Amino acid sequence: MGIEEFNTTLSADDPAVGLRASLALHRLAERVEATHVARARERGWSWQQIGDALSVTRQSVHAKYSKETS
Repeated sequence: MGIEEFNTTLSADDPAVGLRASLALHRLAERVEATHVARARERGWSWQQIGDALSVTRQSVHAKYSKETS
């Protein structure tokens, strides 16, 4: 789904359309975050640095991603 489609979706009257768009955005954001957490770890970033960049605690980011980046 492109940006134009998202703009159309945001103004749609059907809640199902908007909710599907919201889900797609959430999934995309999760993939982007996971990719960049992995890159940060590969480059030697600490969990604290990553947590600070994401405005979360180091513990929460570690719990979420430590198994994926080990």
